[in-house]
Amino acid sequence: MVILASTYFGPVQWYQKLCRHGDVLIERYDHFMKQTYRNRCIIAAANGLQALTVPVEKGDTSPSLMKDIRISDHGNWRHLHWQALQSAYGESPFFEFYADDIRPFFEKKWTFLFDFNLDITAKMCELLDIEPHISLTSNYTPSPTAQQSSPIADLRDAIHPKHPQPDSDFTPRRYYQVYEQRHGFQPNLSILDLLFNMGNESVLYLQ
Repeated sequence: MVILASTYFGPVQWYQKLCRHGDVLIERYDHFMKQTYRNRCIIAAANGLQALTVPVEKGDTSPSLMKDIRISDHGNWRHLHWQALQSAYGESPFFEFYADDIRPFFEKKWTFLFDFNLDITAKMCELLDIEPHISLTSNYTPSPTAQQSSPIADLRDAIHPKHPQPDSDFTPRRYYQVYEQRHGFQPNLSILDLLFNMGNESVLYLQ
């Protein structure tokens, strides 16, 4: 079993854990932290890496629990994120194939970030053809491995855009990317990068 933080179109490494672990716990009682994959994904655009960030409302208390974080409508971000994806991946092999599945996440409004991320995760697992057994935490446990009958790999803080921790189980391997000739291969981007470029072969990469 593995325990993970919630992600917004999380990186390849995060979905590799869903693919390789039969049982997955997603943490909802941790404190929300900015500049993490909780509300940010990273894509490969024409000019290089681009971070897409979901704006959130300031909570009544600080720090706020992840489950209580509300999505903000500030800055027309849904339209901007979808435009960015179209621009970055419109020429990729599988963008048109998956566009109708992904576009609704930028048209419908969700209230809570955690619910939004969870629905994204379910759709991505469907498109990737992986079937992890996902459960949600009922409280926050600092060291879950010490209080469970079976060991839990605690990766809640390990998969981080700015401060990633060593992961012997994940070694990024090259796959086709639209702008590789311009910028070189960019590892561990949003799962959308893998899906739009590799299509139904994405699951073989994750395995």
